[in-house]
Amino acid sequence: MPVLDGTGTRCLARLRSEDHDVGAKRPPLNGFSHRIRRSQEADMAPQQRSTPPRKHTDHTGLRSALWLPIFDALADPAVVARLAAEAEEAGWHGVFVWDHLRWRAPVRQVADPWITLAAIATATDRLRLGPMVTPLARRRPAKVARETATLDRLSGGRLTLGVGLGSDRFGGELSKTGEQLDDRLRGQMLDEALEILTAAWSGAPVHHRGRHYTVEGIQFLPRPVQQPGVPVWVAGFPGNVKPLRRAARHDGFFPTNLEHPDQLAEIVATITELRQHTTAPYDFAVGLSPGTDPAPYAEAGATWWLAEFPPGVSLDEVRACSATARRHPEPLSAHPDGAARAGLSRVSPPKDCSYS
Repeated sequence: MPVLDGTGTRCLARLRSEDHDVGAKRPPLNGFSHRIRRSQEADMAPQQRSTPPRKHTDHTGLRSALWLPIFDALADPAVVARLAAEAEEAGWHGVFVWDHLRWRAPVRQVADPWITLAAIATATDRLRLGPMVTPLARRRPAKVARETATLDRLSGGRLTLGVGLGSDRFGGELSKTGEQLDDRLRGQMLDEALEILTAAWSGAPVHHRGRHYTVEGIQFLPRPVQQPGVPVWVAGFPGNVKPLRRAARHDGFFPTNLEHPDQLAEIVATITELRQHTTAPYDFAVGLSPGTDPAPYAEAGATWWLAEFPPGVSLDEVRACSATARRHPEPLSAHPDGAARAGLSRVSPPKDCSYS
């Protein structure tokens, strides 16, 4: 597979360059043959299954991930790939990245999430990865279908797709690019795009004529490694009913700007009721600033906690947090001087920065 090998070689060369602090140990970029075998197995799977299994989540305990704003110091894919490799070695379960075209000052540099995620995929073997979250209404769903299937195959079936409405509030990225500003219409576009993605991942020809998108007779092959498709986490604000109903139709919910575990408990109860006729696995992910105890959220039903960082966070701060917190469910404050060493006690992104 010359394309995969070339990507790995180029990524490894970047990670070994003097510009990216090569003194620290990191695992070699291996596992390509394993990922290729899994992609080949997906090719041999039937084009459609009546009740296909999905085994993308281990529900034996709370899982942990870094949630990175890929701005400024983190706007270099090779740097983020290096961080991901270090996080994997330290025992984290995932690395997720923000998806924005721009952010308000003083942020100036913004990386593309899909290229960054491809770099993470080639630098790691076990981490779950994905955009958290991508505003589907400003993307073409047919292209996202290709991107997600390709990235899932490159990673060996480790992609999770976080989706939401997006916002114009913190960078004007919708108004400055002529995108839809009406929340209600973006919600329609999001639902329609998710229908297209679900159909595309099946491997069958897609015939879709909707209010916002048309896909006529295109078959999206190769399929993702994960079947029946890439798991989808829907983001939304607590208290909003529509995101909960949307999320209940998919694989997980990511409530943004939670203020208390009781809010999560109510969300879990609502979605559980909406999903009472299915036994498929389901995830509840929460973003928590370093220093926050995730245990109450786990008791409320969280299956993932994402260590969140503010825009403009430095590379050293993320690396210190990654090395200190590792994958343990205890807060940094439970480790002597942990939060202080990380320099990240109780930091968080601005309120209402997301994606309901």
